[in-house]
Amino acid sequence: MATLFTLTLLGAAHAATPKDTLVVAKNIEDIVGLDPAEAFEFSSAEVVSNVYQNLIQYDVKNPNKVVPGLADSWTVAADGKSITFQLKPSAHFASGNDVRPEDVLFSFMRVVKLNKAPAFILTQLGWTPDNIGQMVRKTGNDSVTISWSGDFGAAFVLNLLAARPGSILDEKLVTQHQKGTDLGNAWLNQNSAGSGPYKLKLYKPKEVVVLEANATTPVGAPATRMVLIKNVVEPATQRLLLESGDADIARDLGPDQLTAMKARADIRVETYPQAAVHFISFNQKQDKLRNPAVWEAMRYLVDYDGIANRLLKGQMKVHQAFLPEGFPGALKETPFKYDPEKAKAILSKAGVKDLSFDMDVINAPRFMDMAQSLQASMAKGGVKLNLLSGTGSQVITRYRARKHEAIMLYWGPDFFDPHANAKAFAYNVDNSDGNYQSTTTWRNAWAVPQLSSKTMTALKEKDPTARATAYQDLQRDVQQSSPIVVMFQEQSQVALRSNVKGYINGLTPDFVLYDKVVKQ
Repeated sequence: MATLFTLTLLGAAHAATPKDTLVVAKNIEDIVGLDPAEAFEFSSAEVVSNVYQNLIQYDVKNPNKVVPGLADSWTVAADGKSITFQLKPSAHFASGNDVRPEDVLFSFMRVVKLNKAPAFILTQLGWTPDNIGQMVRKTGNDSVTISWSGDFGAAFVLNLLAARPGSILDEKLVTQHQKGTDLGNAWLNQNSAGSGPYKLKLYKPKEVVVLEANATTPVGAPATRMVLIKNVVEPATQRLLLESGDADIARDLGPDQLTAMKARADIRVETYPQAAVHFISFNQKQDKLRNPAVWEAMRYLVDYDGIANRLLKGQMKVHQAFLPEGFPGALKETPFKYDPEKAKAILSKAGVKDLSFDMDVINAPRFMDMAQSLQASMAKGGVKLNLLSGTGSQVITRYRARKHEAIMLYWGPDFFDPHANAKAFAYNVDNSDGNYQSTTTWRNAWAVPQLSSKTMTALKEKDPTARATAYQDLQRDVQQSSPIVVMFQEQSQVALRSNVKGYINGLTPDFVLYDKVVKQ
């Protein structure tokens, strides 16, 4: 391991990485937490998905379908208000402790009580710190019954339970490391307590994540003994590591680096459609950004084609609705084009003069390239855009605290149902500072009672066609008048050494899976 750290962390050696170790070069500075009750960033998502299991999991090939995880089977009650799960016999955590119904209750209870960023996914079920013990109950030595309140069906509930905060943790191990009332949160941001194919060996913020194989996982021991994810912010450095053999996979190469990689026989480039949408948004706590004319003008100050096709060369595709393609009801219409003269006319008619604002942006090259393009295109419309760059975690933390003026960021659905993004982009019934919500609406202080009502009506719709139509209507509402300007849907382009086989990179970071990887 000492040789491996010298190789990957210092980048001094130039030799093939060990055959039983996968070295991934990517920017991991967005990580805020690795506790499944807190993990809400793209990089932390893939760590959690490789370390933990849920009762049920999304099918990687068809994410709209769930398959067994730690549960062998499940039965929906006749009244449609509860599901009983039968746990797999003899399933163990990496610690060797048995997986028990008590672990399920503990895992869900701590998500609700800690109430961190992803907690809303489970609290949609009507779960509170006071009732969680009644809503999740042990009903047999290997069975647990989960109940919910709300006018929605079991299919929606299963989608929620398959999401990241549905990860099942080892209660006995976690409680040994809790401090005060943190329920083990601090410890779990540096360690793991799961049953997945890997366990967290080491995490050094802004440096490295090391995953070590869990030989006793119920899903079968992974083919690769160690996964080392090295924080490499600069695409040029990622390219050098990949070309020299010091990295097996490079995840954040720019268009020029990718073009160069395609000419090499020892490296291949693969493209994976992603469910992430990229947007700019405007904090409604800022008086100068509350005028709907500002929102409208901004939609004509984005050089959509220039960024997607000329600047990023296919790493983004133009997409202007909050549901990504692949979701029921996703809009493919792109009604807005770059037109600075039209934007000027809109602002002039509204009496908006000398508009200037700050925009938070992640200081990674791709994001900065996009932001600088926006800065130039907005200047032609008479708008001064000031860029405030920071690490991913810094930008996201400011955003969650509603301290930004504007922000350029991305959003990935938290579970595979249209409601995931509809609630994020079209729901906010309590805009108070003390009522934290993991939504773009709340984070931008945009209260939307009418849209919120329409969002909940769409959730309750049982007919799939009618439900898809309802989400299309919601997307058009947000397209036409909102402080959130959706611009692109991401296309992930990954460069791999030609001997790397079995790498999986699905629609979301939850589907970046390493356990089937082999190096031939």
